[in-house]
Amino acid sequence: MIILNFSHPLTTEQISRIEELTALKVSRVVEVNSQIDPSEPLRGQIAAMIDGIPLTRAEWETEQILINPPSLNYSTAVLLAELHGRMGYFPTILRLRPAQGATLPTFEVAEVLKLQEVRDEARQKRRG
Repeated sequence: MIILNFSHPLTTEQISRIEELTALKVSRVVEVNSQIDPSEPLRGQIAAMIDGIPLTRAEWETEQILINPPSLNYSTAVLLAELHGRMGYFPTILRLRPAQGATLPTFEVAEVLKLQEVRDEARQKRRG
């Protein structure tokens, strides 16, 4: 599995937890700088971020890819739309949370969210 990390670097413990939750081995983590210029249009900046990711078209369509989204909510929204267009489905994402009782601010992997499943289940609730 490939992790595309648009957030803070992941620790060894976080990666181990991801492997435990997904039952998949992480083959590589691609660090993506998700800093944006708030004075510029967002869509082009997000597209450029993704264009800079060293994955082939075949990898986008066939590899197990897990996204650690940026913390900035509107960056994440545009990122997910752009990724859906390139991958053909909504990606699976990580949700991190502050670790309880930690002396220093640290984050733990809370869950892995399969957004395509969320979308598919929500589609069943649509009224016709």
